[in-house]
Amino acid sequence: MISYWPSLAGGMLIGLSAMLLLIVNGRIAGISGIVGRLLDGQQIGLNAAFLAGLLLGPWLYAAATGHLPPVAIVASTPVLVVAGLLVGIGTRMGSGCTSGHGILGLARFSKRSLVATCIFLATGVVVATVMGAWR
Repeated sequence: MISYWPSLAGGMLIGLSAMLLLIVNGRIAGISGIVGRLLDGQQIGLNAAFLAGLLLGPWLYAAATGHLPPVAIVASTPVLVVAGLLVGIGTRMGSGCTSGHGILGLARFSKRSLVATCIFLATGVVVATVMGAWR
């Protein structure tokens, strides 16, 4: 019964941080945009702090709970590299990533973000179904 609390708290923190980034800096909390601006040398402090917060998240979780969240990576390194490249290409083609479109784009009632999020979800369902059929 209590197993949903960490996910609920995490979602609320993501929403809060995305809202604060938009209100304070006028920026969308899309990870691809944040990393892209960091690599371009734009707003280094802000973008590095946001990225550091993402990387420190599991360690803060461990400090609060006494253990790291369980993670199981079953794909091989070549599959992960190809997947990462495809995600990078997709974020450029889609003018953003799942976090930018799905969190703030939908909150702003962006039609483009609604279409992008529907495509993300439909693609995820198809891939999960196909991959499940192969196992």
